[in-house]
Amino acid sequence: MWNEGSQCYIFRLKRKRSINRRSPLKSGRKTAIIISALIVLAGVGYLGFGSFGKNLIYFVTPSEVVAFTPEHYGKKVRVAGMVVKDSLKVVPNTLRLTFDLSDGAQTIPVAFEGVPPDLFKEGQGAVVEGFWDADRTFHSHMIMAKHSEDYMPVEMKNAGAELPKKDFFKTLKVE
Repeated sequence: MWNEGSQCYIFRLKRKRSINRRSPLKSGRKTAIIISALIVLAGVGYLGFGSFGKNLIYFVTPSEVVAFTPEHYGKKVRVAGMVVKDSLKVVPNTLRLTFDLSDGAQTIPVAFEGVPPDLFKEGQGAVVEGFWDADRTFHSHMIMAKHSEDYMPVEMKNAGAELPKKDFFKTLKVE
């Protein structure tokens, strides 16, 4: 550049060196926080997925239950099937009942102690939860009755109520 004295000044451009202006203490602290957060996150994930897997109970069929080996005896399992007609027997003066559950190929005897659901009946689908034992009987502590989507409480049926038509909601107009 030229200045007033007509002298030429050449400016040397100095390259600035990249200097890490952060102290090693702050950099180490940030790394430690990130590593700690990852360890905590991994621990929470392990505990969450570990307990989730232990609480999963899959449905099996009576055919699969019949094929159980002794190592499966006493383990909690859910079995889905149809309650066989004329198999439901209630032991008088107790809450114990027995019935047969079938998938069409195999039938297993089920023993249950307690009050069955209102929708539980012969010829209807059911899911029982319990365990299979060496005497080849399924001991259930819970019954879930399956029903069709056209279910209506008995009181409503007796009152003459009808189910809404399937296209009922399509006829509604939104303005």
